[in-house]
Amino acid sequence: MKQTFIFSLVVATLMVVACKPKTATPTVTSVVVDTIVVAECHLDIPDSALVELKAGNDRYVKGQSTAFQTLTKDRTASATKQKPFAIVVSCSDSRVPPEEVFDQGVGELFVIRTAGGVLDKAVLGSIEYAAEHLGVRLIVVLGHERCGAVTASVESGEAAGNIGYIVEQIKPAVESAQKLKGDLLNNAIHENMSLIQHQIATAEPVLKELTEKGELKIVGAYYDLDEGTVTF
Repeated sequence: MKQTFIFSLVVATLMVVACKPKTATPTVTSVVVDTIVVAECHLDIPDSALVELKAGNDRYVKGQSTAFQTLTKDRTASATKQKPFAIVVSCSDSRVPPEEVFDQGVGELFVIRTAGGVLDKAVLGSIEYAAEHLGVRLIVVLGHERCGAVTASVESGEAAGNIGYIVEQIKPAVESAQKLKGDLLNNAIHENMSLIQHQIATAEPVLKELTEKGELKIVGAYYDLDEGTVTF
């Protein structure tokens, strides 16, 4: 009996050490090894979700992505119910695909993309749906190097059609960036990320309430087009 208990304890210890945030279904679960219950890592806690996104980007940069290997399994697992662990509000730029950048498969990210990451009621409603109904507790506002939408706003040119709306929404960030030292475009991109974060955090009633209760974490992230790295 003593030997059996020691063996079980060793197995449990190894499982804890080997545990990493990435799971096919990001929910709180546990496994039982004899009489010892070992809590598995889960992604419905913002900090754990953030760790997995950082680890996924590291895999992507190193050419060690794993998400593609589990696409069939992920598709099957999420076919009837989705449980993403992070919301990513990103630019529509074709060079910045969030699932690949963070090495995540089907059903793991709730991605919303517009040029420059600009928000409107449809975007805010989508974020509310993921936060309130799907229980996602982490929002990543993903900006990127050499953003075309921000560049258009910096150059202050007249934009035809609905592109003009996008340019106007980004202009407050450009005005803030003009007061800073350094590269205007790069500063404007970061100011735009901060603007979007603020707009999400103060969107009434749902997102503001969740943020004030500490139930929703909003972080900014910057993607380097040349290196493939994401800086939070």
